[in-house]
Amino acid sequence: MSTDYQRARAALGRRLRELRVESDNGRLTGTSLAQRLGWPQSKVSKLENGRQTPTEDDLRAWCEAVGQPAAYPELRSRLKGFESHIRSWRRRLAAGHAPVQEEWNTLVGETRTLHVWDTFAVNGMLQTADYARNLFERYAEFRNSPRDSEDAVRARMKRQEWLYQPGKQLKTLMWEGALRAETCPPAVLAAQLDRLVGLVGMDTVQLGIVPLDAALRLPPGNGFWILDDRLVTVEDWHAALWLDDAETISLYRRVWETFAESAVYGAEAQQVIARVRRSIKV
Repeated sequence: MSTDYQRARAALGRRLRELRVESDNGRLTGTSLAQRLGWPQSKVSKLENGRQTPTEDDLRAWCEAVGQPAAYPELRSRLKGFESHIRSWRRRLAAGHAPVQEEWNTLVGETRTLHVWDTFAVNGMLQTADYARNLFERYAEFRNSPRDSEDAVRARMKRQEWLYQPGKQLKTLMWEGALRAETCPPAVLAAQLDRLVGLVGMDTVQLGIVPLDAALRLPPGNGFWILDDRLVTVEDWHAALWLDDAETISLYRRVWETFAESAVYGAEAQQVIARVRRSIKV
């Protein structure tokens, strides 16, 4: 978890403690407040010490319980401020993968140029439906989120229409390891690689493959997306980071350009993909 995020959560916790101590109903102990809210006392302690992120409902209930409902807008604003940068998968996937994919459709639809670095899977903009379905099912099982794979696949396939719109450009780099990851049946992976070979040379797609034996100036690290010059998204196991300050966006562009120096394109990229394809036992 980032230091900035933790600081913001700790500051919100201190503000919650202030409201409890200065309660219009008289000073409340943590135990008394927990009883009033019907919560475990440990939850009050975790929120005040910045060890748990409150929900909007938690904040509203807290303000009502301490007799200061007017403080709710301020607390909600604080929460939105730091959640806009680190978005928990637990919360984002509470209604399944499809709503997240629809949100992405809107973001991508507003974008002209995407710079992407993928280290763990074939880029979503280039996935086959079967490949995408297997990933959604694996993640839903792992995170115990709602099983809505078919709706999520439809949303992801709809997003790929972007590739056929004038003025759009997908500049994607993939580490060879992402091509080899057997997170789906061999036949599905083989079909996915066949599709990638056919996409090399497409007008709106610049596909670069970084071979496993390529010299790298940086470790592969996490994958990320750069949407024009306005937003970077980075996915980790616990959350997705949405970063929109100019300095950070510039940093990720430099990282992307560094990996681009190690990539192969065109016929050479096809050769790497074909080599991986031949290694698959279908």
